[in-house]
Amino acid sequence: MNKRVLITGTSKGIGFALAKMFLNNGFSVIGTCRTGKIAEITNPEFDVLALDLSNPDRIKEFEKAFQNKGISIDILINNAGIGPDLDSEYPDEETFKQTFEVNVTGTTFFTELMLKHISKNGKIINISSKMGSIDLCELADSAAYRMSKTAINMYTKILANRLAGQLSVAAIHPGWVRTTIAKSNVNGRLSAEESAAKILEFVLSNFRTGIFWNAETQTECKW
Repeated sequence: MNKRVLITGTSKGIGFALAKMFLNNGFSVIGTCRTGKIAEITNPEFDVLALDLSNPDRIKEFEKAFQNKGISIDILINNAGIGPDLDSEYPDEETFKQTFEVNVTGTTFFTELMLKHISKNGKIINISSKMGSIDLCELADSAAYRMSKTAINMYTKILANRLAGQLSVAAIHPGWVRTTIAKSNVNGRLSAEESAAKILEFVLSNFRTGIFWNAETQTECKW
């Protein structure tokens, strides 16, 4: 039986590239997006489920539907995230709330519900960003996005401590990737496919639990 990975936010960008990359490496992949439809991937080992991380009821419905399938996963990759204030100099109350609903609250409680469905010795990967690193912060833009990634880094450490000896947990900076999340990303150094390949290599490695990894440089990142 193929190993199974669940990747959130697979309709485009890094998540879409990761889904294809894992399929090409013999995994069964469960992807998520808000609509529950991704027509561009037709592999029989690919299943898509609807998930809206900004809505607690939709998260609970997802877990119930998943439980009804009677399956488990070997790897959970929390990739879904938003950055409406990226490149903005000052925080905005509405987009600040939206960012934390998805990137922090939704991701955290989705993960908590899915823990019982992860196989022993499985892995949890949180797609973070070095923009969330306190040590590396030298700019004053994108307050909500930066703070949300700092929070998910802390959640990564908390999970690693709690699940030591059961699951391996890591946060990953995917690199500066050419995606549509921000206008400035059009100049990114990596394509989504290049980033996904580097992330895949890390996920399949025997990494140290609780690590924050820079996929672009293939080195450990400062928290």
